[in-house]
Amino acid sequence: MAAADSDKRLSLIKENLAEVLNEEIIKKILDEGQHPKIYWGTATTGRPHCGYFVPAIKIAQFLAAGCDVTILLADIHGFLDNLKAPLELVMHRAEFYRHIITAMLKAVGVSTEKLRVVLGSSYQKSPEYVMDVYKMASIISEHDAKKAGAEVVKQTDNAPLSGLLYPILQVLDEQYLDCDAQFGGMDQRKLFTAAKEWLPKLGYRERAHLLNPMVPGLHGGKMSSSDPDSKIDLLDPPETVAKKIKKAHAAPQVVEDNGLIAFIEFVLLPAARLRGNGEFRIERERDGLEPLVYTDIEKLREDYKNDVLTPQLLKPAITKDLNSLLAPIQEAFQASKEWQEIAEKAYPPPPKKEKKVKNKGTRYPGAGKDQAQAEAKEKELPVRSGEEAPN
Repeated sequence: MAAADSDKRLSLIKENLAEVLNEEIIKKILDEGQHPKIYWGTATTGRPHCGYFVPAIKIAQFLAAGCDVTILLADIHGFLDNLKAPLELVMHRAEFYRHIITAMLKAVGVSTEKLRVVLGSSYQKSPEYVMDVYKMASIISEHDAKKAGAEVVKQTDNAPLSGLLYPILQVLDEQYLDCDAQFGGMDQRKLFTAAKEWLPKLGYRERAHLLNPMVPGLHGGKMSSSDPDSKIDLLDPPETVAKKIKKAHAAPQVVEDNGLIAFIEFVLLPAARLRGNGEFRIERERDGLEPLVYTDIEKLREDYKNDVLTPQLLKPAITKDLNSLLAPIQEAFQASKEWQEIAEKAYPPPPKKEKKVKNKGTRYPGAGKDQAQAEAKEKELPVRSGEEAPN
C-alpha cells in the first residue's frame, strides 16, 4: 500500500483525538497494508444520549479508514460498577445499546460490514478468562487497581470489591477481543497506561490507545444521563431537541467550555465529512445576508469570538443538523417492534407513587356515615342518605 494512502488513513484515525499512546503499533499495521483492530467498550447502564455521538463519530471514522472495529457491550462491567443497575436490567440495556449504536453509525452513512458487536458476558465467564482475572488479581496491588479505575469506577468509602475488579477486566478485554488498540476518553488514561504495564506481566503484548478529549455538554459541564436538561435523548422528537438546544448555555464570544461549538467540532463537522458534504451551514435569510458556511472549526471559532456568529444564529443551525442526524435513528426505532419492546424492558417507567390516604381517626363529624358507606360497600348494600351506622 502506498505511503500516502497509509498516512491518509492514519490522519483519519487520529482526527480530533487528544492523544495516541503507542502510535507506532497502528502505523506499522497501516504501512503493511493491513487493517488495525480497534475496540471500544461501553458499560450498558444509563440511557444513551447525544453525547454518545462523540465516540460514535470516531468509530465511524475508524470504519471509514478501513479498521476492524469491535464494540464491547460491557454488561458485566455495568453490574460491577457499584451496582448501578441489577444484572437482568443491564442485559436488556445491552440489547438497547446494540440497536441504537448500530443505527447511529448507519445515520452517518458508513458501512457496518467491518463492525463486530460483542456482549461482555459471552466470554468473560469462560474458564480461561476467569483464570486470567485470578492471575492478574494476584500481581496487581489494591492501590494500583484503585488508581487505574479512579476516573471510571464510582469511588465511595468502603466500596465493594467489584470496583477493583473492573479495571482488571477492562485490561484483559484487550487480549480477549484480539485488538491492536483500545479507544476511549481521556478519563480512561490511567486505565490505559495500566494496561500497557499489566498485560506483559501475563505474557500478553502491549496495545495502542486512542484517547478522545472530554467534550463539554449543553451547559458547559459533562453531558449526564441523570440530568434530563443537560442531555438530548437520541429518540427525542424534533421540537424537544429544539427546546433543549434553545436552553443550552452559550455565552456570546466565549468559545472555551462552549458545549455547542464542541458539538459542531466533534460531531456535526466530522459527520458532514463522512456523509460527503463536509460543511456546517448557518442561514441568515431573516437578516437579508448570505449564509455562513464552515468547513473547519477554527474559522467558526474566530467568527464566534468576533460576534459575527452569535448564539441566536448558531442554535437553529445546530438544531437542524442534529435533527437530520437523529431522523434515520428514530425511523429505525419506529420500524422495529423488537427494539421498542427492548426499550420498555431496559428503561421501564418509574412506578407511580401511591397517594397516601390520611387517617382522620374516628372522632370527626360524619365518621359514622363514612363507616356505614365502607361497610355497605363491602356487603354491596345501598346506603340511604343520612342513614347512621348501626351500634
